[in-house]
Amino acid sequence: MTHPRSVPGLAGPSAVLMAVLSLAAVPVSAAEPRSGAEVYELVCTTCHETGDKGSPKRGDVKAWKPLIAEGQGSLSRTAIKGIRGMPAKGGRPDLTDLEVRRAVAYMANAAGAKWAEPKK
Repeated sequence: MTHPRSVPGLAGPSAVLMAVLSLAAVPVSAAEPRSGAEVYELVCTTCHETGDKGSPKRGDVKAWKPLIAEGQGSLSRTAIKGIRGMPAKGGRPDLTDLEVRRAVAYMANAAGAKWAEPKK
């Protein structure tokens, strides 16, 4: 019969403690960056669904056409820094540049761009 606190295959409570302590030493990886769709839903919808403050609505091909023509890099840099009524990173300094670039690609693609979601 095993001790009520022991785990089959381990040598008793001290082995369990050692196993738990070894897991505590394993570094926890940083959270994965959010997708463009996730960032859009979290932050960008506030203005880009309604066109608030003159922002181009998601899916408005006419409004996005000149922005798409600027290119993915240029448009992403603008979104990161902010422009006119849009604060840097949409007012969310906790977003990474990668997450903002992904949101830009997501919105541009909704208006006809064929941009890949950035990986890094």
